[in-house]
Amino acid sequence: MMKTRVNLTIEHEVLIKAKKYASQIEESLSELVEDYLKKLANKADSESLIDYIDKLEVPEIDAEIDFKKAYYENKSEKYGF
Repeated sequence: MMKTRVNLTIEHEVLIKAKKYASQIEESLSELVEDYLKKLANKADSESLIDYIDKLEVPEIDAEIDFKKAYYENKSEKYGF
């Protein structure tokens, strides 16, 4: 994979803290930034739960069925009440 150089402008204090953190976890600052950008890109690419639900097929349900009654009939057969 090809790497590309990027110039960033950030506050000096943020840079110092970021370098210190990168050193503590034994990674380069470039690796930290790249990992973060990958997470952002994947998050942007992923579909939200609402979008996924909206795409689900709506099942055909008979309006005449009393689901509560059917549930209790099934349980009474199974458990004998």
